[in-house]
Amino acid sequence: MLVETDKPKARGGASVTQQALETQTSLLPYALAVFAVSLPLLVWAGSYASNAVWMTGTFAIFAIAWGVFYAAVNWLKEPQAFTNVRKRGQIHIICGLIWAVAVAQLAAFGDGAGPVRDELMLISVAAAVIVIFFTAPWLPSLLIVGSATAAGPLYYLLRDPADRTLANLAWGGMALALALSLILNRILRRQFALAAEREVLIADRDLRMDQARQLAQSKSDLVATLSHEIRNGLTGVAHVLASAVGQNGRSAPSREQLTAALDAANDLISVLNTTLDSETAEAGRLEVDTHAFDAVALIRDLVILNRPNAASRGLELSLHVSSELAVMEAGATVADVHRARQILANLLGNALKFTIRGRVEARVELAAPGRLSIEIADTGPGLAKEELEQAFEPFNRIARTSAGTSGAGLGLSLSRQLARLMGGELSAHSAVGVGSCFRLELPFDASAQPERELDAPIELVATLPEARQSMRVLIAEDDALNAAMLRAVIEQLGHQVVHAIDGRRALDLARVCEFDLLMIDGRMPNLDGPAAIAAIRELDSDNAQVPIVAVIGGDADEAEECAEAGADVVLRKPVSVAAVARAVADAVAVDRQAQPARAFA
Repeated sequence: MLVETDKPKARGGASVTQQALETQTSLLPYALAVFAVSLPLLVWAGSYASNAVWMTGTFAIFAIAWGVFYAAVNWLKEPQAFTNVRKRGQIHIICGLIWAVAVAQLAAFGDGAGPVRDELMLISVAAAVIVIFFTAPWLPSLLIVGSATAAGPLYYLLRDPADRTLANLAWGGMALALALSLILNRILRRQFALAAEREVLIADRDLRMDQARQLAQSKSDLVATLSHEIRNGLTGVAHVLASAVGQNGRSAPSREQLTAALDAANDLISVLNTTLDSETAEAGRLEVDTHAFDAVALIRDLVILNRPNAASRGLELSLHVSSELAVMEAGATVADVHRARQILANLLGNALKFTIRGRVEARVELAAPGRLSIEIADTGPGLAKEELEQAFEPFNRIARTSAGTSGAGLGLSLSRQLARLMGGELSAHSAVGVGSCFRLELPFDASAQPERELDAPIELVATLPEARQSMRVLIAEDDALNAAMLRAVIEQLGHQVVHAIDGRRALDLARVCEFDLLMIDGRMPNLDGPAAIAAIRELDSDNAQVPIVAVIGGDADEAEECAEAGADVVLRKPVSVAAVARAVADAVAVDRQAQPARAFA
């Protein structure tokens, strides 16, 4: 290797080798100047030599060396030469060896110069010392070129015993020059290392400043987006609620007004959920839990759920599954089923939101070995190439198509991040005035079996055993709003609800009353969720084996604590009817002796 071992180039800083070569390059013009100044002395001494013809050849060799050296110096000043460290080092070595040959030839000339032999030999020694000095910045050049340059004069001095005194002086002078050059090289290397570290620190500082500016801009965009969406949404909900309580002197709100208020509230929840997920993804804390699941059943459920919305807008919503997939007896998509549902729900929601007339179609097929493709195509306004690229940028909404619609501009960027976390990809193509097609590719295992069939949320109540169609449910929740929301969902599913305001009250009720299901919040005063669950499991009654759903705020440690305490299912807030229904069904069906708690988004 011609280039010495060096640490890889750090971000923003030149390596020690690069700096050494650059320093040596900056010294090369001075080396040429020194040899040019010394030339008259060589000419004067050579004029007394007996081999005048050889002197002419010596000058020719020096002229060639100067020409090569001059060309090399010009090339080394080019910008592209700085990054090609290996080639740069090779040129330095070759140029140095050319001068070593010139010095050796000068020593040979002086050896046969007759009356001026000693003078010419000393000149050759001086030339070798000069070469050693100018190769000092880069260690390989110093060791290789310096040793080769010293070899010529020493060879001719040491072979004649009569020159022993002069040879010792030459040997001592070259050894001293080499030692001093090694010391200089060591000092320069330390300076180069400090300079490289300084450059890295400067680059890191600039990078952190850029990141801080980007973070500040992201926070500014986040605040602006949320302020606009929350202000508009809450204003509409507040007007409807004011009408409901008679504050404006008008009659009770109509069904259409209540529906609009509910839609606004749901839009706010969607915006907040997407924003929180996007911030988590930007911080690198977003995780996925991959399992084998039936993607066809998943997209079929979503199509069924969105058909009423499509019908109300006069749109046709259809699903097409390739014949190859339809006849397969095995095979499953390997990804996070809840994140895949989130992506597809977002794509379907966007297609229905922005399509004024025509149809929306979902297509499922095998794209390649080990890959499943789900496409959502629409006949909406379509996007130009530049608009499509902007659509995947955070907080970026296309003004031409999104006027009058809600959203934070984070859905597509978050969906792409989620797809890549699961080993898939989200892409799109579109044409203005024709429509858009978004394509989600996920890993597919042709030999796998889905872990559990996905049922449509609207059919989850029917999955309960007949004896459990109407259950007596204990809810332990200290937050009044969360408790009211959970009670509404449970009663909507057809069950009776008893509410406890904290873990201690829930434990007391479990001692004296019989329940079919317990839903316990993870964080409560007096007795928190894990402690309450553990205490209920230790009761000497039938309630010790009652299915328990732990309702948590999303913290992983909280979920683990509840599962270890004895919860059958972990349900994450904010809850929805579909998530609660699925959690209830799974909690009732779970075998507590064989299956750990499961978490639901």
